Amino acid sequence: QLSEDVERASENPTEEREGGMEVHEDSSSVILPDGELGTTTPSLRFSKTCLKNVFSVILLFIYLLLMAVAVFLVYQTISDFREKLKHPVMSVTYKEVSLYDAPGIALYPGKARLLSCKHHYYDHIPPLINPGQPGDIECTTQRINYTDPFTNQTMKYALVVQGPRDVKKRELVFLQFHLNETDQDFSAIDYLLFSSFQEFVSSSEKAKFMKDCESSYSSWKFSAGFRTWVKMSLVKTKEEDGTETVEFKQETSVVNYIDQRTKPRSDQLFFVVFEWKDPFIQTVQDIITANPWNMIALLCGIFLALFKAADFAKLSVKWMIKIRRRHLKRTRQVTNHIS
Repeated sequence: QLSEDVERASENPTEEREGGMEVHEDSSSVILPDGELGTTTPSLRFSKTCLKNVFSVILLFIYLLLMAVAVFLVYQTISDFREKLKHPVMSVTYKEVSLYDAPGIALYPGKARLLSCKHHYYDHIPPLINPGQPGDIECTTQRINYTDPFTNQTMKYALVVQGPRDVKKRELVFLQFHLNETDQDFSAIDYLLFSSFQEFVSSSEKAKFMKDCESSYSSWKFSAGFRTWVKMSLVKTKEEDGTETVEFKQETSVVNYIDQRTKPRSDQLFFVVFEWKDPFIQTVQDIITANPWNMIALLCGIFLALFKAADFAKLSVKWMIKIRRRHLKRTRQVTNHIS
């Protein structure tokens, strides 16, 4: 349409000059056609120009609306990014293994004595032949004394046992303790779990290692007169500074032990089983879901859209002004011609 208007504008001067020449030659024959040309053709052109201006204004408002939406998206994107930086999301992943690093089981028997310790497989624990009597100790154990990390005065005695490793064969460790006499109404043995028995063995300062473990890990109990079944699961937590902490979650089930010894006894028997719950190591870490590259790409796209819309709006305004000037110019030419 613009090219047609330009061609018409370029043709108008010659037509006007020819019309002027005809007026001088024969004014009576040219007045009517000029009058008809002045009354019909400019009105049609004016209506087309008016429609173009209306559509241009509508497009301009649409571009302004799009620019407002783009500015809002920029603000919302930056706000969401800052909010996600402040509130990271906890991510939990599971890694399946066939063999665990053997954990350390630190037991605090007090006056109780370890009678037997064995590794069994496939959850099969054969019946005890001589309960309450010393048996085979097939586990790797170490005894250690160290000061209480909370009081620094009391000496503590710990029996450290190597835990199960083979999770596919459902390896378990079965321990039996005996306590001859006690001055309490109930009796129990404390224990805690730490991640690696090998780290304890290779540590040059085992007392300090045990103090750190007791300060970091939770302790539990198992009671006399019951068979306590402990199923462990391992949880690794990655901190923001890159350090990794390890803790145990456990499920405990207790079964009553029926003492079938012939003579009534005043001593206490303890039975405890340690086994892995499943072959999955749970890893927990905080992650920031806001990706700076995604935000940068989105902002670039929004800013490009803003610049394009602004450029398009500027060209539309220039086009409207140009068309208005052409219309006024044609109007003046027609008025001068008629006059």
